[in-house]
Parts: sequence; structure tokens; C-alpha cells
Amino acid sequence: MARNRIQAALRGWFAARDFIEVDTATLQVSPGNEAHLHAFQTEAIGHSGERTPLYLHTSPEFACKKLLAAGEQRIACFAHVYRNRERGPLHHPEFTMLEWYRVGEAYDVLMADCGDMLALAAQITGVSTLTYRGATCDPQLAPERLTVADAFRRHAGIDLLATIDPDGSTDRECLAAAMRAAGLRVAGDDTWADLFSRVLVEKIEPELGFGRPAILCEYPAAEAALARPAPHDRRVAERFELYACGVELANAFGELTDAAEQRRRFELEMVEKARVYGETYPLDEDFLAALAAMPEASGIALGFDRLVMLATGASRIDQVIWAPVAETAP
Repeated sequence: MARNRIQAALRGWFAARDFIEVDTATLQVSPGNEAHLHAFQTEAIGHSGERTPLYLHTSPEFACKKLLAAGEQRIACFAHVYRNRERGPLHHPEFTMLEWYRVGEAYDVLMADCGDMLALAAQITGVSTLTYRGATCDPQLAPERLTVADAFRRHAGIDLLATIDPDGSTDRECLAAAMRAAGLRVAGDDTWADLFSRVLVEKIEPELGFGRPAILCEYPAAEAALARPAPHDRRVAERFELYACGVELANAFGELTDAAEQRRRFELEMVEKARVYGETYPLDEDFLAALAAMPEASGIALGFDRLVMLATGASRIDQVIWAPVAETAP
């Protein structure tokens, strides 16, 4: 019931700010093109028996951006999304993503939105702190802002930007050497992205969002496939993530609108996906065509179920989902 109340309050929050709630299709020609996101595949069967591959989307992002290209200015979407190979206390194969987009507004505005969302969820459930497995966070406090480079320096003793070239390309050996010097594990087949993720997961994320929310911003451009480069430093991008109680809640971008650059990044992501998992997903050509007409915008995806978890003190995501997907026996 708390889930329903929080959702109703958030809908009211968006309506009061002239957002239009949209409802995007779950079936898409592409589920997204990030190397480490895994989709559920199905097919459409035509009257003549022809079969067309389709996917359950991993995010409503492509559809929402098509709507921005068509002229919408402020949109919000509660979407059921689907991600394969994901199940655990914070992961479920089907979950609810809350996405919203602001045309012509800086991505910093989304940071303020996040603060409002946390405070509203707590207010609706009548709690003073968000909680997760013994950890607490005060949603009334403005989120701490920390760049990824500062976090690497503070929590791992690594100069991350020294491992990134001025054009945004990365130096694997430089990061590997810095990690060895910091006493962190490096495997021979680790890529720069593998090493970056290991530091993030092992050293940084466990330190974020305790006592007060945290915003981790200015991700390396190589780790922000859908975000535009930061104007002050092309080594990093306009991407941030929101954390509370050590839990990642949201992922935001100053949206990339260069269709050619987006295609290049997607193709690189699919090369990596083929290398690691032996599969790829098609590109959504309609999305790339729409991107060329899309205005400057900022957008964010928030894990709605996780927000409900923190506002109710739940320890597992399936405790806040009305009818969880049954887990099959091995």
C-alpha cells in the first residue's frame, strides 16, 4: 500500500510541474545497446507466418527520446522493464523504472529533482530516515555531490583522470598500474572498463549515501554511452548516479543528441558485448533518426521499487512488488 501512495504522490509532483505522463510500448526492435545489459527476446508472427525478432525493453529511454524529437517538452513514465540475468535482493527480472526528461534544462536540475523524490517518499510513508539492512540516510539533507575522479582519489587513492586521454580514450595499462600500487586485484584479461568497474564496486559504492544521499557525477566519457561530454573536460561526461544507504537509485544524463556519435558508441558497445557474451542486439534505426531531430535535454531513470524499499525498510525488492516473478529451480 505504501508503494501505491508513493506512486500517487510522485504523479502529483510531476503534474504540478507540467510534466505529461507517457506510456511507452514494451516490445521494441532493440532492447538497448549497452554491453552488460541483457534482454528477453521474443518474436512477432505475421499472418503469413513470417517471424520478426522483438525484445522486451530494458528501459523506455529510446521511446521517450522519440517523443522529445516529436515535440514533447517535459515527460515522465512509469514503465515495467525487463532485464535478464538479474535477480537478487536489489534486482528482479521485471521491475518498474521511473524516467523523466526535461528539454532545454541542465542535468543539474535533475539532481534537485532527486532530492525532492527522496523527501517525498519519506514524507508519504511517515519516516524520518530511509533504511536498508541497517544503513540509514536522511532524505531531508541535500545530496552530497562527488565527482567520480574525486571518489577514486578519496576512496581508492587512484588518479583516474590520469588514465584517460584528452579525447576521452582510455589507458588500460595506466589504470592497471595504479590499481596494483593501491593493492587491488588486476587480471590479465581485464579491460580498462573491467578495472574501472571493480574499483567502483569494491571501493566507492560501499561508501556512498550513508547519513545523507550522495550524487556521483562526471563519469568518464567511456562509461557514459548515452551522455554528452562535459563542456569543461571531454574526458568526462554529463552523467550522475544517485545513492542512498549504499544503494544505487538513479542514473541521469545530459543527453547526447549527436546521432553519428551515438551510432559509433553503440557499435563499440556491441563489439564488447560480442566479445564477452557472444551476442549482440540490433540498433534502433528509428531512434537514431529521431536523435538527429531531438532538442538538447536532460533525462533520468530511477528504480522505483528500490525507492519504495528504502522508504519502507524492506530488505528485498520482491517484498515491494505486488506479484513477483517466480524464481525457477536450477
